[in-house]
Amino acid sequence: MTKYKEYFEKMLAENKELFDEFKKIHAQYTLDPDRLQDQFNLQGEKILEVIREYENRLCADTERGMYNKFSVALAEKFQNEVQYHFPMIDHIGLIVEKDQPAYEESFSIKKIDLS
Repeated sequence: MTKYKEYFEKMLAENKELFDEFKKIHAQYTLDPDRLQDQFNLQGEKILEVIREYENRLCADTERGMYNKFSVALAEKFQNEVQYHFPMIDHIGLIVEKDQPAYEESFSIKKIDLS
């Protein structure tokens, strides 16, 4: 198993309870994002902290040595693995403004009189 996958599995195992909760809200959020955005953001903050921590652990050794140019690629592979398991992870932190009028209602084009 590659190193980034090992760290991903280790992250899931060491934070099993937290990720189990997040899997549930993630699945529900996929079906009803408007209603669950606030709850998804709250759970997601904790998850993103853990993900950053393990990504930093993974890349810490490669950043110092002669393999520092591979650190960015390693971090990207780790993030892709996270994205594969949690496709809606990029939606954490979105702010939904509910009082805004619909896009079609607020958009208008003024006609120019060319005569």
